[in-house]
Amino acid sequence: MKVAEALAALEPREARLLLARATGFSEASVLAHPERELPAEAEAAFREFAARRARGEPIAYLLGEKEFYGLPLAVTPAVLIPRPETELLVELALREEFGSALDLGTGSGAVALALKRHRPGARIVAVERSAAALAIAKRNALRLGLEVEFRHGLWFEPVAGERFDLVVSNPPYVREGDPHLAEGDVRFEPCPALVAGPDGLDAIREIVGGAAGHLRPGGRLLLEHGLGQDAQVRSLLGEAGIEEPATWPDLAGIARVSGGRIK
Repeated sequence: MKVAEALAALEPREARLLLARATGFSEASVLAHPERELPAEAEAAFREFAARRARGEPIAYLLGEKEFYGLPLAVTPAVLIPRPETELLVELALREEFGSALDLGTGSGAVALALKRHRPGARIVAVERSAAALAIAKRNALRLGLEVEFRHGLWFEPVAGERFDLVVSNPPYVREGDPHLAEGDVRFEPCPALVAGPDGLDAIREIVGGAAGHLRPGGRLLLEHGLGQDAQVRSLLGEAGIEEPATWPDLAGIARVSGGRIK
């Protein structure tokens, strides 16, 4: 197989990425020599990538990596694939002045590591209930040279008695039976990191309910949520005594993050 044939086998951008990974060449080198014959080992690796991609497997899992907020993160099917819309959560968090922050349901560590990169002097604690996901997050922290305190457990349980200036979370917020669960990348992602009860708000209810006991006076809670959930999330914030409930849209104009402040 020649490089040109491989490039024609998939969507152009995906073909370049997978061919570069299979050969060890840069994308630029792949494009510069379309007439090059692929070594047998590289061809076999590329054909396997192409077959898996044809079955719908996410490109991020095939590459084992996804960029988030400028950070190259290792990803596996044990963690959600970091998405551009979640960068809004980081941007809003970085508008705050904080000496300590708690990231609940850290997954690959994306949000916690982005906060640490941009606030190196802050204490960042990240909680994750999946041991497999936590291992990926720790690997990413080590690889990036970023010091984050990782805790294994569910929501606030591993930080009992501790308070923070900021609590952030991209929790599960898809409702059970949502038809989108049978489409696209989410078919391959860990279900417990996606689904949260009949209305998708079970995890958010738990987090909002426990936030006041873990935020310092003046501290802020920020939560990512799904399309059409913003009014319900703001209502939950108000019921929990969290003041100034507000919602911010992502770049697509979708109400994506809601939060408020503790008096």
